[in-house]
Amino acid sequence: MRVHIPVLLQEVVEVLAPAPGKIFVDATVGLGGHAREILARLDGGLLIGIDQDPSALARAEVALGEVGGRFILKRANFADLEDVVRPLVPEGVDGILFDLGVSSLQLDEAERGFTYRADAPLDMRMDPEGAVTAADLVNTLSEDELARILREYGEEPFARRIARFLVEARARSPITTTGELVEIVKAAIPARYRRRGGHPARRTFQALRIAVNDELARLETALEQAIRLLRPGGRLAVISFHSLEDRRVKEAFRRAVYGPESTAPYSGAPRPTYRLLLRKPVTPTPEEVARNPRARSAKLRALERVT
Repeated sequence: MRVHIPVLLQEVVEVLAPAPGKIFVDATVGLGGHAREILARLDGGLLIGIDQDPSALARAEVALGEVGGRFILKRANFADLEDVVRPLVPEGVDGILFDLGVSSLQLDEAERGFTYRADAPLDMRMDPEGAVTAADLVNTLSEDELARILREYGEEPFARRIARFLVEARARSPITTTGELVEIVKAAIPARYRRRGGHPARRTFQALRIAVNDELARLETALEQAIRLLRPGGRLAVISFHSLEDRRVKEAFRRAVYGPESTAPYSGAPRPTYRLLLRKPVTPTPEEVARNPRARSAKLRALERVT
């Protein structure tokens, strides 16, 4: 198993500025990498960690226990953020972090079906008790719906062709493993394009994972709740890993700062309640990318409640 390296760790700590006595939420606590550093600075405060993956929570509990501060872990989807946090701290919190996308633990556990680099059951559920798997989608959705998912969530230029190949393949026998899916995608993409832009199945796996876990709709819901949960001086930091996530973060921040009617990028007269902490997203240094290739596409955005 690879060593877990939190992405943009120092930048997250700097922008969130955790301090003694403060209350923070890690809404995607994962293995606890970011949460450890935050908790270590909350002397007398509280860290609330949320994750829908019980394996991740078990690992996070060990990691945070080594720090020795006060923390509470809850199993939930971050779209239920307010339901988790309000009963614990009705007055709101001083900081919230989202580290989006698939976790290193989920990638390492090949049997979860998130990676195209190992043959495993075609699952992709972040919550192991979720109702729908990737196998369910590829074996039941229409060609049109599969093409839409691949195009919208994977930005896959060969979405229609891959969808057609999937429908043809499942007519012969159900598609049940990641290895089968990879071979179908490779067959669908013309050879001269398979050698460009990384693994040919990368965008298909991203699209199916987003669809299985309803990630984008839940992210929009979670961001709205997180912004409401901040008390004056509270800060929200979000690490995204692809344009679909980053676009939603940018739009949520714009609405908070400039009002729900704002349609332009960050321009015009801001309202007094919130302000952007970063005019442009922070990205990893070349040195971090060399240490941790997963960080390559990361973008950090941050917002502060002023009043």
